[in-house]
Amino acid sequence: MELLFALLLCALGYLSGSILFAPLVCQLLNAPPPHLYGSRNPGATNVYRIAGPGPAGLTLLGDALKGWAPVTLAQYLDVSPATQAAVALAAIAGHMLPAFSRFRGGKGVATTLGTGLALAAGTILTMALIWLLVFRQWRIASLASIVAAGSGPVFAFLLNPPHTGVFLVIALVLFVRHRDNLVRLAQGSESHL
Repeated sequence: MELLFALLLCALGYLSGSILFAPLVCQLLNAPPPHLYGSRNPGATNVYRIAGPGPAGLTLLGDALKGWAPVTLAQYLDVSPATQAAVALAAIAGHMLPAFSRFRGGKGVATTLGTGLALAAGTILTMALIWLLVFRQWRIASLASIVAAGSGPVFAFLLNPPHTGVFLVIALVLFVRHRDNLVRLAQGSESHL
């Protein structure tokens, strides 16, 4: 019964993660659809490129909340830390491979922020600070995301040891999702904001 309950929570996390806020925000504000313009990525960075900071901020907030909500619900229901971590990963997977958008999603950075705030606030806030510092220095969102994700397991080990494993998985998945960005960074052709 406990396994079934955990699977139901993971399914809820996945479905929550599958709601892409970039197209919703752009449609609501009559902005160009993110899947047709810019990097064609349904995330806050691309919305910033095509519609500006206000719509990007709304996208970031929505994508973070959809990760935060299912993990917070799992905590409220007092499930195990392992199940909470699984729900977090399911929400991030939902954003990357959304059921409602033909499994074409974003890179999962904002949803990771939301799940991390619920799961291990100290770790995710440290990662967010690193993201801001790297972005301020180089103005490259992908570089900031890659460096922040790479730092996650280290800070989880120091600040939230029970969740080190989940941050290691998140880092590996975010590296894979940013593989094209890594190539462009190596070539010096990655776009700046």
